[in-house]
Amino acid sequence: MANSVNTGSAPNADEQLLSLSTAGARQLTTTTKTQPQMQGISPRWLLRMLPWVQVSGGTYRVNRRLSYTVGDDRLNFSNIGAKVEIIPQELLKLPLLRGLDSEALTLDALARQFVQREFKTGDLIVEAGKPAEHVFLLAHGKANKLGTGKYGDPIILEVLGDGDHFGDQAVVESNDVWPFTVKALTPCTVMLLPQQAFETLIRQSPALNAHVEVYKRRLKMPQDKMGQAAIELAAGHKGEPELPGTFVDYELRPREYELSVAQTILNVHTRVADIYNDPMNQTQEQLRLTIEALRERQEYELINNREFGFLHNADLKQRLHPRSGPPTPDDLDELLSRRRKSRFFLAHPRTIAAFGQECNRRGIYPTPVEVNGSRFMAWRGVPLLPCDKIPITPERTTSIIVMRTGEGDQGVIGLHNAGVPDEVQPSLSVRRMDISEKAITSYLVSVYFSAAVLVPDALGVLENIELGR
Repeated sequence: MANSVNTGSAPNADEQLLSLSTAGARQLTTTTKTQPQMQGISPRWLLRMLPWVQVSGGTYRVNRRLSYTVGDDRLNFSNIGAKVEIIPQELLKLPLLRGLDSEALTLDALARQFVQREFKTGDLIVEAGKPAEHVFLLAHGKANKLGTGKYGDPIILEVLGDGDHFGDQAVVESNDVWPFTVKALTPCTVMLLPQQAFETLIRQSPALNAHVEVYKRRLKMPQDKMGQAAIELAAGHKGEPELPGTFVDYELRPREYELSVAQTILNVHTRVADIYNDPMNQTQEQLRLTIEALRERQEYELINNREFGFLHNADLKQRLHPRSGPPTPDDLDELLSRRRKSRFFLAHPRTIAAFGQECNRRGIYPTPVEVNGSRFMAWRGVPLLPCDKIPITPERTTSIIVMRTGEGDQGVIGLHNAGVPDEVQPSLSVRRMDISEKAITSYLVSVYFSAAVLVPDALGVLENIELGR
């Protein structure tokens, strides 16, 4: 009779076992187990690459030279169906009106003077050499600002998108003409303010009239190429000419960054902490995963927070649009040309894949570079680091961020306060709270952080990138 072979399946009633089954053996063994696993933990390259500066007082002030070029921002609009409406307070984002003592009646009256116009793809919104008699607000769509090259060929000066504007400087000057052409790349909805209507409001509002006069004087003040108050110098002279006197003027109201906080309360039952603590410390494992979640939220806030997040705090002149839709080598070249010593790009993994597809389409193979022991795709030697905190909209558009970092290079820096009480990681504390009547121990877990852009050209963003084309 042949010997029976144990296949590991449950034995029949009349089959006799010759050895201990695995099911029985497991009762006398301890399984080999992992630590608790968690989806959503990313490499968090932004937190690794940012240089962190100690902020002991809770506030970091960025002092800069005085700039006569008043800062501006993109405008937001509301709509009822196809009718676009201007939010009056949004007009204060225009360089011409920035700093105006907001008179509700003046802003409301000004907003009502704008006229809505629709342009088709390929239409000229303005044409070089024609009279500049309107302020233009681009409510929706994309357009090219075109100039003329040295030999008469057309060149793209800038790509305009939702919320961009132009003509606010020309409208305060008489007999001015457009120095560029703006051509619609897509159907565009534009809001126009006629110069005549603006001049009528100036005559009716003394406050607006005084503000415009100050703006005109600023336009005539000497500036350097960055729009800062010029430092008068003399060079190449001979003999004993009278040298210019000068001083370096500073901003009177420099920006201050206060440390933000991300917090949560971790609850652990004392019975679990006391009894079920072998071979792994339950409290430590709960804290480890909670800290991971807080660090993920910290990186999300650095990207998306409206007060200090990079997507919302990039200077308008450092926000670019792609020339066609998907991210191309041309677009990344344009980003790099706006700053020196670019340290790294930051993009969603799907955006990096889209850029790789564009390179493949052109027969370009970017040389990878090594960062902290890992290899990444790079462009012009600048690595493209993945960050899944950069949002992708339902319309499948996203952004690429590039930055120069460090205080010594006047770049982007992270802010924290290392040394807080009950600290377990730099600027992250775990503070034990009371035990409740239900025998639950609570721990307050906090992380303090922020970020600062020391000069505007340290941070650049390529916006409205289209994926899936």
